[in-house]
Amino acid sequence: MSNDTVAVLDKGFVRLVDFMGGDQGIVDAARVSYGGKSKGEEADRRLISYLLRHQHMTPFEHSFFKFHVSCPIFVMRQWIRHRMASYNEISARYVEVRDEFYIPKTWRAQDVKNKQGSIAAPALDHKALTALCEAQVRSALEVYRQMLAAGVAREMARMVLPVNLYTEFYWTVNARSLMNFLSLRADVHAQWEIQQYAEALGRFFESKLPWTWAAFLAHVWNGQNPRLDAEKKRLQESLQPQPR
Repeated sequence: MSNDTVAVLDKGFVRLVDFMGGDQGIVDAARVSYGGKSKGEEADRRLISYLLRHQHMTPFEHSFFKFHVSCPIFVMRQWIRHRMASYNEISARYVEVRDEFYIPKTWRAQDVKNKQGSIAAPALDHKALTALCEAQVRSALEVYRQMLAAGVAREMARMVLPVNLYTEFYWTVNARSLMNFLSLRADVHAQWEIQQYAEALGRFFESKLPWTWAAFLAHVWNGQNPRLDAEKKRLQESLQPQPR
């Protein structure tokens, strides 16, 4: 996909629609408290690091991202628990749904220690489970279409569709709230599917707010995620004094 779009799962995506602010805007918002302005890149980077290290968060509310997201309904149900943001979703009352369903190729088993989590399960018959899922999707979609053909309203016919149906929405979020989202949803304790979306969001965050991203990894990120952990380690090593 293009530079402003990241493919996620089998049919989903995250697309950056718009962005306002930037690292410098965060610095300016912080310095206005003292009537000050930029003091150069090095000092401004240190300020962003200081703000996150000491949890002075309001300056980060002045940078905004607007995303167009396509994800399964069950992923969005977790996503909208993050309420400090604005949402507009496609409505199956207005349009007929498309034949777009999330079909996993690998299935996980229930984690016996974490009641809401899952674990890798190589012993499962993954091919058979995928075929079972595909059959259920085809059946539900056929019932939906038969109901529409019989004259049932879209708002009622949709109730037979499963939650692995893809939905789309616009999501506008400030940098502070996005950091909260990443802290919770990029972590391995979150459901794997939403982790993939969090990682995609992180790529845009890093691209648009590189100073803030580095400070986020250094002072905010305490979760577990192979990509983020590796990036945090790389940044830490880059800050170590070099031998003479």
